[in-house]
Amino acid sequence: MANWNWKGVRLFAEQRFGRRLCRSSCHNYLHRLGFVPKRPKKRLVKADPVKREAFVADYTALRVESQVNGAKIFFVDEAHFRADADLRTKWVLRGEPALVDSTSPRLGEKATYYSGVCLETGEVEFMTVSETCTAATSVDFLQQLRGNHSEPLVVIWDNSPAHRGPEMREYLTTPDLKLRLVALPSYSPDFNADEMIWGWARKEVTANVCFGTAAKAREKLDPFFAGLAERKAEVQQRCRTTLQARADERISTANELFAQPNHVDFTLVSV
Repeated sequence: MANWNWKGVRLFAEQRFGRRLCRSSCHNYLHRLGFVPKRPKKRLVKADPVKREAFVADYTALRVESQVNGAKIFFVDEAHFRADADLRTKWVLRGEPALVDSTSPRLGEKATYYSGVCLETGEVEFMTVSETCTAATSVDFLQQLRGNHSEPLVVIWDNSPAHRGPEMREYLTTPDLKLRLVALPSYSPDFNADEMIWGWARKEVTANVCFGTAAKAREKLDPFFAGLAERKAEVQQRCRTTLQARADERISTANELFAQPNHVDFTLVSV
């Protein structure tokens, strides 16, 4: 598809009609034709649609199984927040430049976090990390998660190298751990509900603010993450992804099927 912009409209008008339009006229034509400016998102073309579809079915079965055995499903991820300004759209008077002060802190000045979100309960767990994320730090977060929730746990995360290694394999041999790890399909961050937590933090805390140091960034981010405990309904609403929507459709279809009078064999396997 063409990447339409005002210069493209001007070129088209010149080639087709021999008329040279100004920029504002080109913008007016784009609006009249139904175009609107949007900040694009990456479409990860390496994602395997077959594996993604299979994961939707697996996740649907996990949800049904978790309702039966009382397990909690947590989507988990890690993120870095640089101490420099995270530039986002801001309101300024027409004709005025949109400027954000920055002290240009070094790239190493960043606050690193683990986070996990349970969509069924709206609970959010977080943990700060002072070094690079590794298998050892991932184990630390799983231990925190295990310590705060007595129910069987299902952790869904990506295939990062920090999610595997000798420390992780050793931890998974812990007796009576009641913990199951599930890997997301490759190149599928849109399936991870925890990504919404990071976007939320960037919008409310780090947008257009230069903290200067990682410590100052954590001073603002820690209260935000801790405050999510009082915003469970909002967490459930904001963190839903296409994965939940597609799973809901499958469960609804299955419920309708098994609700028919001639259907009596209701099993988890068939769901």
